[in-house]
Amino acid sequence: MSTKLSRLYGMDIFTDSGKFIGNAQDFIVDLEGGEVSRVLIEALPAGKDDAKKSIREKSILYKNVKSVEDVIVVTKGPSVQPQ
Repeated sequence: MSTKLSRLYGMDIFTDSGKFIGNAQDFIVDLEGGEVSRVLIEALPAGKDDAKKSIREKSILYKNVKSVEDVIVVTKGPSVQPQ
């Protein structure tokens, strides 16, 4: 699946069972691999500890993204908590 990252900002994120998780607010990109590694449902905080907590609790591994059309559909993972 290939798409411009700018298209994903603000998109609604749903699990494959239809539960709303949040909106795509930020992304973590693996520059060496040239791939998105995580989608964050809140903007990444500036502080190291806050950023770690946000990544742990408010992010989705991009490998769990199943579809990107009008919304982002993901397989529910352990770090995803529906809002």
